[in-house]
Amino acid sequence: MPLRLPTRRLRRTEVDVRLQAGDRRQGLVLYRTHCPACSACVPIRIPVARFEFGRAHRRILNRGDRELQILVGAPQLDHHRVELYNAHKSGRGLADGQTPIDLEGYEDFLVNSCCESFELQYRVGDTLVGVAITDRGHRSLSAVYCYYDPSYSRLSIGTYSILKQLELCRRLGLDYLYLGLYIEESARMRYKATFRPHERLLGGRWVRFDDPDPVTR
Repeated sequence: MPLRLPTRRLRRTEVDVRLQAGDRRQGLVLYRTHCPACSACVPIRIPVARFEFGRAHRRILNRGDRELQILVGAPQLDHHRVELYNAHKSGRGLADGQTPIDLEGYEDFLVNSCCESFELQYRVGDTLVGVAITDRGHRSLSAVYCYYDPSYSRLSIGTYSILKQLELCRRLGLDYLYLGLYIEESARMRYKATFRPHERLLGGRWVRFDDPDPVTR
């Protein structure tokens, strides 16, 4: 997974180009998986104009809109966010024996950026229960990372966050919401494929999945 460090902050149009090519961002660097013997990691995106909210999506949206408040601002660094991030990793079984992140690690991963990024805060009253970091392109948004308090799992904050970012894309007149990488065999990533239609970058082409016969573009 080669890492590339831009020499300056990327413009919105440049962010679109990098996402279109399959790049992802972590902190200040860009990466694109490249394994000689494996091609399981596939970039995935949602074409905003074609996506339709299903009944399950509407239920999650309505419940979240009733119980959550959303604030939008620059990515922030504090002890509560670090604790919430680690609680999410542990509570969702994502830690895999990793050392809990500290303030410096959180800043490097989710606060520092080589492009225009913002934070969606999900709150219940005055309590911060979830955070989503998002990158802004000229014609797209990129969902970088979302974490939340596992005790609020009933609100499906991960799915709710994607749906709210889709709503934001529509308000801004954007074309795509990028969801990062998708591994078909991974149960943890299966939720990404439930957003249909979606497109996956296969063999250098974005292939649409909305029926049994994918269409290449």
